[in-house]
Amino acid sequence: MVTLLLDRTRLEVELSPLERAVSFRRDNLHIDREAIVKVQLTDDAWTWLRGVGSPGTHVPLVLAAGTWKSANGNDFVLIRRHKPSVVIDLEGAEFQRLILTTRHGLALAQALRLDATSELAEVTDIAATGAIPVVEPAPPARKRKPAVRPA
Repeated sequence: MVTLLLDRTRLEVELSPLERAVSFRRDNLHIDREAIVKVQLTDDAWTWLRGVGSPGTHVPLVLAAGTWKSANGNDFVLIRRHKPSVVIDLEGAEFQRLILTTRHGLALAQALRLDATSELAEVTDIAATGAIPVVEPAPPARKRKPAVRPA
């Protein structure tokens, strides 16, 4: 899985040598923080895939990696099986969308809300330092018994 590094000015998607090979990419992705429009979490990244891989690697429902071209623009994807993923919509960057399989999607969304340091740090470390609001679930509603009327 990819490593997500964040500082005040940019998000860096650090790829392993194997991920670079299957995505036909020589270096890591560097995204300006200003270019990030929206971050969404998903359990099934395959539904977000659009266009065709060019260049890239595609083994249906197992692996999708590389640049995916569509009428809407280019997306960078790195999807593995049916694992939790993050979809990052961009504006004014090399890609219009990043679709990445990572278990740190929630930490990324939380870290983007917080002020990061000037040094690159993992998103899990940044999110752990900030106060993260936790929403308590509402108590279940009490069901009323139906009124019994004599016949």
